[in-house]
Amino acid sequence: MAEENKINGLAWFVAGLGVGALVGILYAPKSGRETRENLINGAKEGTEYLRHRSRQAAEQVGDLVEKGKEHVGDYVDRGRAQWEEFVERGKNLVAEQTGRVSAAVEAGPTKHPPSPANPPSFKLAFSPRPDSGPAREFTIFCLESASE
Repeated sequence: MAEENKINGLAWFVAGLGVGALVGILYAPKSGRETRENLINGAKEGTEYLRHRSRQAAEQVGDLVEKGKEHVGDYVDRGRAQWEEFVERGKNLVAEQTGRVSAAVEAGPTKHPPSPANPPSFKLAFSPRPDSGPAREFTIFCLESASE
């Protein structure tokens, strides 16, 4: 909204400059040579004003670009930190579960001996392709054990 007001203000300035020049020519009490010099000076002043304003606009755009780069850099840094945190959590979870599985394997069947009411079982997850949907779970029960 503020940018529109600045552009409208510049447009009105240029329009006023043109109207003023026209009125000045029509009611000029000066000679033609003096009038032409005044018109040339007015045009030079207007050109210089436009150059000055365009430099200011370019500086403002440059500042906005720098701020944008800083914000993007901040978001990238935050995302990278979150990713690293998630990876670390995943590693800790895998290490914890590995420890639990190792402890259960080392404990063996003596901790929970199999019985007809509590047969040994294994859960397997099977997914033929990664894009085929959720994995299917199967539970395998060992109802008889081979005895030597």
